This record gives sequence, C-alpha cells and structure tokens, in this order.
Amino acid sequence: MSASIQASQASKAAQRANWVAVLWTTPALVFYVIFALVPMLIALYLSFTEWNGLSPETWVGLKNWITLLSDGVTGHALLLTIEMMILSWVIQTPLSLLLGVFMAGIQRYRAVLSVFYFIPLLFSTVAIGLTWQSILDPNFGLLDILLKTVGLSSLAKGWLGDPNLAFYVILALISWQFIPFHALLYLGGARQIPKEIYEAAKLDGAGRVQQFFSVTLPQLKYTIITSTTLILTGSLTYFDLIWVTTQGGPGYATRVLPLQMYITAFPNQSVGYGSTLAVLLAVFGIILSLLLLRFTGFTKMSSQLEGL
Repeated sequence: MSASIQASQASKAAQRANWVAVLWTTPALVFYVIFALVPMLIALYLSFTEWNGLSPETWVGLKNWITLLSDGVTGHALLLTIEMMILSWVIQTPLSLLLGVFMAGIQRYRAVLSVFYFIPLLFSTVAIGLTWQSILDPNFGLLDILLKTVGLSSLAKGWLGDPNLAFYVILALISWQFIPFHALLYLGGARQIPKEIYEAAKLDGAGRVQQFFSVTLPQLKYTIITSTTLILTGSLTYFDLIWVTTQGGPGYATRVLPLQMYITAFPNQSVGYGSTLAVLLAVFGIILSLLLLRFTGFTKMSSQLEGL
C-alpha cells in the first residue's frame, strides 16, 4: 500500500473521528445555548430596560447600571456574598478533607459512620431549611428546650432572629449541608492514591501525621482545587436555604446577592434592575472561575503519579 493511500485513509479516519466528536458534543452545546447563553443574553437586554414583569418594557439605557453604583443595599449584599464565599471555604475545606480521608480507610466502623455523615445529602434544601427553622425556633425549638433542660438557659436565644447571629447560623447550616458532598470528593481522591507511596513513606520513618502532609495532601491537589472551585462558585448561588429560613432577614443581615436579585426582580417587580444584578452575579462568577483555573494550573491536567 502506497504512502499516499495510507495518508488518505488516515485523513478519512480523522474526519470520521471529528464528526463523531461533534455528534457527541452537540446535545451538550444545544443544552448550554438554550438554558445558559440565551437566558444570559435576555438578562443582559433587560438590564437596560425598566420592566415590572407585566407591562411592556421601557428602554432606559444605563440607568440601572448607574443606580447599581450607588445602591447601598446591593453593595451590602455583595459584601455579604464575598464574606460567605470566603467563610464557606474556610469551614468546609478542612472539615470535608479530614472527613473524606477518614472515610477512605478500610475499617468497617468507618463505613458505618459514613452512613450518618452522608445523611444531609439525602434531603432537599427546602426540607433542611424547614427542619432547622423548627429546631432553632426561640419559642418551641428543640435546641432551646435542650439548653434550658440542662441548665444553660442563658444560651437560649432567637438564633435566626438575631442580626448579629443569623448570618453565621445560616453559614453553619450551609456547611452542614454541603460538607458531606465535598467529603465524598476527597473520599474518591484518597482511595486512588497508590498504597506504594504510603509504604515508601513508612520505610522512610514517616508517621501518620507526616504521611498526611507529605503524601495525602500533595496527591489530593487537584481534588482540593475542584472542591474549592465548587465551594466558591456555589456560594454565589445560595438562595433556597436562606429564603426558607430567614428570607434575607432580620433586616438585611442575611440578604446575599442572589436573594437581593430575586427580591428586586419579583416581590419588588423591578425585573430590569433585577436583571442587572443577575448579570453582575454571572460576570462575577465567570471571572472567579477563570481566575481559579488560571492561578491553580488546573487546566494543565498534569499527572501527579508520573514516574510511579
């Protein structure tokens, strides 16, 4: 067979492979265009209009964006969102990492405990919000009843009604809900670490703590990056749990940017300005994701097991 014929067949095979790749990616592309790109473009258009959701929209140009620059409530919501994003990472990352590594062990009791750790993953966010709202109720909530029973009445208070506590209570509930998910990521990552690395570390005299910092953490680098990206970008979408428990109150204590966007667009019937907040939220999330990918080197996808 001549070289020209071989080259022609190789070219045809490459074209078939390209067409197969296109066919496989087309459904995802169509889904993205319909449910992500088109709504974002519509929101961008509405951000330049004034609309109450019923009557025809009115083009107002940059009015909504100028209002955004001087809106103290939105600025406060943005700061709360950033604070929640940072504190969510600080709380969830170490706890989920330790929990995931612990559950990766082969002991049977760890598997039994894992069943209880994953319980929050079984419930919907609304169910979790309603349950904790009842538990934290200052009048008949289970938590305050237990505190009074054991003689700690001074600690009983309106957990969700105190402006100084509500934000941190919500933060704790969100962490309780999502730590099992991130622990599952670390569980899968820890179980993929070759045992030979730990055996080599033992031969070098490394104890369990030293093995964790010199072997486990480096091998979980990309799992940590993935979890971090999900936590930080996911913090920009917290809405349902906050809405069910506090509706952004008391006052503006828990009104993060997604909640401010919803309240502005629908209860306040200002869809145009609400769309401006939606675009702001989307742009903030995109920039955050790009920065994470850029500075973590995650897109390189280099192997951590090279040479083994």
